[in-house]
Amino acid sequence: MNLFQTIRLCATAIVTLVYISLQAQSTQTIRGKVIDGVSNTPLIGVSVTVINPDGKTFGSVTDEEGRYRIDHVPTGRHTLRITYIGYEEQTIPNVIVTAGKEVVLTFSLTESINQLNEIVVTGNARSDKTATNNDIAVVSARSFNVDDTKRYAGALGDPSRMAANFAGVVGGNDSRNDIVVRGNSPTGMLWQLEGLNIPNPNHFGALVSTGGPVSILNNNNIDKSDFMTSAFPAQYGNATAGVFDLRLRDGNNEKHELLAQVGFNGFELGAEGPFSKKSGASYIANYRYSTLGVFQSLGIQFGTGSNTPLYQDLNFKVSLPTTKGGKWTIFGVGGLSSIDLLGSEADLSKNNNLYGSENRDSYTNYRTGVLGASYEKSIANTYLRFTAGVSGTREKFDSDSLVRNSEDEVTDRYLRAQGEMSTQKYSFNFLTRTKFNARNSLTSGFYIDATQFDLLNRDIYANLDRDSVRLDVNDQATLYQFYTTWKHRFNQQLVFNAGIHGQYYSLNEQWALEPRASLQYIINGSQSLSIGYGIHNQAQNITTSFIQTRTVTRELLLTNRNLDFTTSHHYVLTYDWNISDNLRLKAEGYYQTLTHVPVEQKPSSFSALNTGMSFGIEDQDSLVNKGTGRNYGLELTLERFFNKGYYFLITTSLFDSKYKGSDGIERNTTFNTQYVFNALGGKEWRVGRGKNFFSVNVKVSTIGGKRLTPIDFGKSQVFGRTIYRESEAYSDRQTPYFRTDLRFSYRKEYTRSTLEVSLDLQNLTNNKNIFTQSYNPRTNSIVTQYQQSFFPVPYVRFTF
Repeated sequence: MNLFQTIRLCATAIVTLVYISLQAQSTQTIRGKVIDGVSNTPLIGVSVTVINPDGKTFGSVTDEEGRYRIDHVPTGRHTLRITYIGYEEQTIPNVIVTAGKEVVLTFSLTESINQLNEIVVTGNARSDKTATNNDIAVVSARSFNVDDTKRYAGALGDPSRMAANFAGVVGGNDSRNDIVVRGNSPTGMLWQLEGLNIPNPNHFGALVSTGGPVSILNNNNIDKSDFMTSAFPAQYGNATAGVFDLRLRDGNNEKHELLAQVGFNGFELGAEGPFSKKSGASYIANYRYSTLGVFQSLGIQFGTGSNTPLYQDLNFKVSLPTTKGGKWTIFGVGGLSSIDLLGSEADLSKNNNLYGSENRDSYTNYRTGVLGASYEKSIANTYLRFTAGVSGTREKFDSDSLVRNSEDEVTDRYLRAQGEMSTQKYSFNFLTRTKFNARNSLTSGFYIDATQFDLLNRDIYANLDRDSVRLDVNDQATLYQFYTTWKHRFNQQLVFNAGIHGQYYSLNEQWALEPRASLQYIINGSQSLSIGYGIHNQAQNITTSFIQTRTVTRELLLTNRNLDFTTSHHYVLTYDWNISDNLRLKAEGYYQTLTHVPVEQKPSSFSALNTGMSFGIEDQDSLVNKGTGRNYGLELTLERFFNKGYYFLITTSLFDSKYKGSDGIERNTTFNTQYVFNALGGKEWRVGRGKNFFSVNVKVSTIGGKRLTPIDFGKSQVFGRTIYRESEAYSDRQTPYFRTDLRFSYRKEYTRSTLEVSLDLQNLTNNKNIFTQSYNPRTNSIVTQYQQSFFPVPYVRFTF
């Protein structure tokens, strides 16, 4: 079965659900709630106005619960304007209205500090369309709007791949979605979901990383979220690189809605709606099963042979308002994934097998789950939220080494490696925000994350009849964090944030106190200047802490057990210019130092700063906190927000990332590509009778070559495996990465439903980007594996 037959099969699977007749004009409802931006109390009498492209307006005023409702809004893109006496005006452009789903939006307004006759503020820098949910994040932060980013070519609906389009983020690995921020290891990322600190949210996501091939997170469930790349507020801790603060949206509490979707990532079904219209309670849930897994079950081969990734995931949220203005929320995400990488079935005539080693049969299994519950309530000028949750991971793998005869036939096999690692984390969080007046507010809270872990990893040497156990522990550790931030608005133009974050790690009884501060000055109605500073500490991965060292007397030692936090200082300067209502320029310069980085006691080039993009543990022992690193750079973003049928986003990053191992030599980090350039754009046309839409989106990316450690060919021949010249770590460089993606999409509006069909043409120019290089003992040569070639990805979505 070829790819184009597959595309037709995907489309047919959804189109057969559609038998709804057309109507002359499709309309929909926009509704939601307006609240105070600090205390979350509902605002009564707020004016909400919808302005459609032809200038016609629709309006509503919020009731005593802060709710508004605007019916019979035509499908298409509209602008919303929210005004209220005593608060700053908000303008929200490009709200997409479709026939298949109601638009439910909550707006947070900022109280004005001017007199009542001066409170209408339009077009200022605080109306920034990329403004974050967290108003304390004024540098190196932007909102993550899923509706906007769904149209990005090549993103495949993956939040991490979407974020790779932002300035300061390096992609360039087609097989994984790791977020590399400003030259830092992806292990420096913090993932939060509804306020919980969560484990790696990816299928095939190893405990030692924060990325993977496919995200468990479903973009149909994600609400507006925050993405931060430096000097983040005191609310976030135990991270040195960046923060992805994700929010799940509430389900529709008035109307039942369904979704069916097919894409390369999976077959998906979703539902949302009210438990009862009177209670206001709602649910939303989406389930997905891997497309290749479905095809395999049907006996359809897709070119991956037996190396077929199987995965499934579920995302859900239940919202239960109480009678006294509070709200209970129950939420969760979970995923199962597995793949058999069978070298015994590899085509030995090809040296570009991206899925595993020809010399091994490997069997892997992963499980990840997060379940949480929260209660929130506003009392006078104070907002309170309690969150409790449990999260767990499990990864299990076995690997057989293959024995081949002179005809390359497999004649025997023996167990070569084995591992099973599981974690279970119990979390309790508290957050409070108090608004003392229009000028002053205080945000405070704490996190408690108690983790139990059972870790085993060993190599087996059948020819010597022994094994080497590198990891074997069943233990627990608790991380306590607390924070507080004071926000002071001197006037309408000048805002100061000062905070402190503290953390205590029970594993080795370590403390850290971290001051954070930022200052924002709005120069005029369209320009602002901001500076930020922060100290950020991160505990070492638990696999690193419990690596075993066996002495000459066969005694086992945990030489990494007492490793301290890695410490990072962030300095940021940001300039923002809203050139017009739809065009924005942002420039940001930064400098970051890293100290107390784990390196080997003996002189070597190893540093923990170069880890975090693999599936296996780093088994270096005898580590000490004596390594250092530094990152500095300049980032530019030019963004035209969708208006008059088109948009574009151009980002570029120029940076340098260096480190020192225990040998004291300054080297490039493996992530020091030095430059990244992304250009995205798209155009949308109304077709048919004006209620259907056709769009074309394109993305062009180029990234400086990845740093490599040269292979020692002579030693590789002697040992029969890849041996690197560690003294020359990261001195070689791949050719620059280049890729073009093109996306065609069509959206058809019916009376009460919407059908979307698209085709993503990935790596349109079929550019050969290097994936990795290694020594092949069978051919006695260094072989190069390449990343994804040209690949068409179909997508069909039906909401009703």
